[in-house]
Amino acid sequence: MTAHENTVRLTMAQALIRHLAAQFVEIDGQRMRLCAGGFGIFGHGNVTCLGEALEAHREELPLWRGQNEQSMAMAATAYAKQRLRRRFMFATSSAGPGTTNMVTAAGIAHSNRLPLLLLCGDTFVTRLPDPVLQQVEHFNDATLSVNDAFKSVSRYWDRITHPAQIIQSLPRAIETMLDPADCGPAFLGLPQDVQGWAFDYPLAFFEEKTHRIRRQTPDALEIADAVALLKSAKRPLLIAGGGVQYSGAVAELTELVSKHAIPVVETIAGRANFLHSDPLNCGPIGVTGSNSANNLAKQADVIVAVGTRLQDFTTGSWSAFAADSRIISINVGRYDAGKHGSLAVVGDAKQALGMLAGSLGDFRTPDSWQQEASQERDAWNQYVSSNVSPVDNAGSNRPMSYAQVIGAVNDACHADDRIVAAAGGLPAEVAANWRTKSVGSVDIEFGFSCMGYEISGGWGARMGQLETAPDNDTIIFIGDGSYMMLNSDIYSSVLSGKKLIIVVCDNGGFAVINKLQNNTGNVSYNNLIKDCNLAVEPFSVDFESHARAMGANAETVGSISEVKGAFERAKSSDRTYVICLKVDAYEGWTTEGHTWWEVGIPQVSERAQVLEARAELDEERKRQRIGV
Repeated sequence: MTAHENTVRLTMAQALIRHLAAQFVEIDGQRMRLCAGGFGIFGHGNVTCLGEALEAHREELPLWRGQNEQSMAMAATAYAKQRLRRRFMFATSSAGPGTTNMVTAAGIAHSNRLPLLLLCGDTFVTRLPDPVLQQVEHFNDATLSVNDAFKSVSRYWDRITHPAQIIQSLPRAIETMLDPADCGPAFLGLPQDVQGWAFDYPLAFFEEKTHRIRRQTPDALEIADAVALLKSAKRPLLIAGGGVQYSGAVAELTELVSKHAIPVVETIAGRANFLHSDPLNCGPIGVTGSNSANNLAKQADVIVAVGTRLQDFTTGSWSAFAADSRIISINVGRYDAGKHGSLAVVGDAKQALGMLAGSLGDFRTPDSWQQEASQERDAWNQYVSSNVSPVDNAGSNRPMSYAQVIGAVNDACHADDRIVAAAGGLPAEVAANWRTKSVGSVDIEFGFSCMGYEISGGWGARMGQLETAPDNDTIIFIGDGSYMMLNSDIYSSVLSGKKLIIVVCDNGGFAVINKLQNNTGNVSYNNLIKDCNLAVEPFSVDFESHARAMGANAETVGSISEVKGAFERAKSSDRTYVICLKVDAYEGWTTEGHTWWEVGIPQVSERAQVLEARAELDEERKRQRIGV
C-alpha cells in the first residue's frame, strides 16, 4: 500500500536492505552487486525486524551465520581486502554484547582502511521499556549506549532515530566505504523500535545504482615537485605499500621502476606487489623486514613511499632511514601523504605513478646503486634459502621452525593460492621468508595486529577468492595462541563449503612475546604455557582432534618432509584441512633483517639485563627522525 504513487510504505529495516540490494559496482567492465551479502548472528535486537527484511532478500544478499560476532566482522573485512576494497559485506548483531564483540573487528578495518558495514541493534528510542535486556545504562547521559564505543573505530557513524534518516545516512555510509581516501568501517545503530517503524519512502531511493571507484588525479604542481626531487637523487628507493594493489597500480609501478632502475622494497601490507623473481624486488622493509631492504633504506637519499601509512614496523619507529633523506609520499589520503615532513603527492597511485614515469625522461639511477641493490638482494635471498632449509650447514635435521614450515608450503603451493597470517610471530616470518609467486597473493594482517583474524579472515578471504580464482586455495598460517583465541570458523568454513587449508604451528604459547620479553632483559613469565600459573602439569592441546570435531579433515605431522605430504592431501581434500605440528619456541627464528623497534622498557629495575636493554633503547632513539 502506498501513500502516493511515487512512494512505498516500508519499515526502516526493509527500506535499508532494499536500498542496499539495489547498489551495484562496475569492476573491470563487469557489473555486479556492490554488497556481496553479510554475516549475522540474531538476537532480540535484530531478529524480528532486520532479520525479517534480510530473509526477504536472501537471494540478492546472502546471509552467513558465524559462530562469533567478532569473527564474522573479521571475515567481512578480509573479504573486502581480497576484493581490493571494490566490494564489501556487512555484519549484523543484536544489542549489547553481540555488538561490542565487533569493536575489535572494526579496529582492524579502520587501521587497514577497509570497508565494513556494521548494522547493530540498539536500545529503544522511546525509552519506554528502559532499562532493557543487555542495556548498559549511563547515569549522566541517557543518549549513550555501548554503540557509541564504535565512534573511535568508524569512519562513518550514525544512530537511526527516525526511519526517514536512512534516506540520507545510508548513501553517506556507502560513499564513505567506497572513497579511496576515507575508506573504512561504517556503523549504523538501529534502535529496536525504529527498525519496525514504517515510512513512505520515495521509490527513487530503491532504483538501481552503479558505482565506480573514484580515482583522484594528483595535483600537477605536486607531481612536478616530486619529479624534481627524484631527479636529484643518487640513491632513490621506492617503498610499495598495500595501496598499490587497491589502486590497481602494480603495472604502472613495475614500468616506473624498471624504466628508471629504482630498487623496490615492500611493506607488510604491500607484500606481493612484486614477484620474488623480479630483479628489482629487494625484499620487505622494517622490523619484520630484510637486510637487503633495510640496508638500502639506510643509504637512500630519496624515498618514494607509495600507498603506505608508514607505520612503525615499516619505518623502524622512524629510525630506518638516513637522517638527511627526503621522503616523497604518494597517497590518496591527505593524512597519510603528509607524514613526517614528506613531500606529499595526494592522489591515486595508478595515476600518480604514470605521471611520474611520463615526466622523468631518461633519468636512471647510477650503476653503482643498481649494483649495490642487486648484491643486497642476492645476499638476502641466500639467507632465506638457508633459513627455510630443514637441515643445518652440517647436514643434520633441525627442530621445525616457522621459516621451514613456510618454505615447505611455499614450495608446494600453487602460484595463485592466497596466504593469510596475523599477529604473533608468523607475520614476521611470513613477511621475511615467503617468496611471492603471484601478485596480490598475501594477506598479513598487521595493521591492527589482531590475534584470531587468521581463520575468520581466511573464511572471508575464501569467499572473495572463489569469485575470481575458484581453482586455488586459501592457506592460513596460525600459531597455537591465535588458534586458541578464535577457531570456531573452522566449523563455519565446513558448513558453508568454503574450504581452507590451515597450518597450526604449536610452540607452546605466545612464543614471540616471550622472545620480546627475554630480549628486553625480562624473565619468561605468563607467555609460554609452562611459565603461567598452573594447577596441573602443562600439556598441549590435541589440535587434530579438535579440528576433526568441527568437521574438518586433519592430521598431525612431525617433520618437514611430512608437511609436504600433508599439504598434498590437504590440496585434494573436499573440505577444510588442518595440518598440526610443533615448532621450536626458542630456536629457528629469523634473526637477520630486522630494524630497531621502540618498545617501553623500565628506567628502574632490579635486573641488570633490563637496565642494559634500557640503555640500548636510549642510544637507538638518537637515530629517530622527529617529525621532519
